[in-house]
Amino acid sequence: MKTSQLALAAALAVLAVTTAQAQQSSGRSRAEVEAEAVAAAHAPNQNVTRGSRGADPFVSSADPEAMNKQAVDTAHAPNQNVTRGSRGPDPFTAQRDPAQVYQEAMATAAAPDQNVTSGSRVNSKVVSTMQNPVLQSAQGK
Repeated sequence: MKTSQLALAAALAVLAVTTAQAQQSSGRSRAEVEAEAVAAAHAPNQNVTRGSRGADPFVSSADPEAMNKQAVDTAHAPNQNVTRGSRGPDPFTAQRDPAQVYQEAMATAAAPDQNVTSGSRVNSKVVSTMQNPVLQSAQGK
């Protein structure tokens, strides 16, 4: 019984020594650590996560004069709030030669078999043997 009490006393002594050494190894006294702990305990918002009481204060990285100039220029820009087509159609810009488009339209309109479909009961295919009068007159010129 005395051996177990002696072993327990020795273990507690070693624990006390190592705890004292661990506190002194930081280079600060016990009074300094206690003062820091008291200050931290009395600090405002110590248990509040960032942003839980509103946004952080905004700190601008842009030049206010440049931002103001850009805003004024944008406000005075023509048609700044107008979507495309809200003031009428866009001006037409032709991509192809109008004479060529007209010639193709006339040839298509005058095609002899334009209203005949290629499908029938026997799945035949229409092969026109008739000449297009518009294309004939264009070739004859």
